[in-house]
Amino acid sequence: MEPEIAFGRVLRRIRKDKGLSQEVLAFESGLQRNFISLLELGERSPTLRSLFKIGAALAVSPANLLVLTEVEIDGGGPVDGTPHEETQ
Repeated sequence: MEPEIAFGRVLRRIRKDKGLSQEVLAFESGLQRNFISLLELGERSPTLRSLFKIGAALAVSPANLLVLTEVEIDGGGPVDGTPHEETQ
């Protein structure tokens, strides 16, 4: 899975879990609603600045957004930093 798609899925899931619309998230983060939409669709990548703005608006650390994105790419698994067991 492409990182942009994974990040978009994570962003959408967290936004919906928090009960926010794209419009509210855009307002709270100081970003454009269209940009939020493009992020969720995986058509854009967040900048470091936008990652921090989105994290603040969602009350989620930017680092956690990246960890959740990595978990999404890997198809789920531990989020606590423990290594995945290799299957052979």
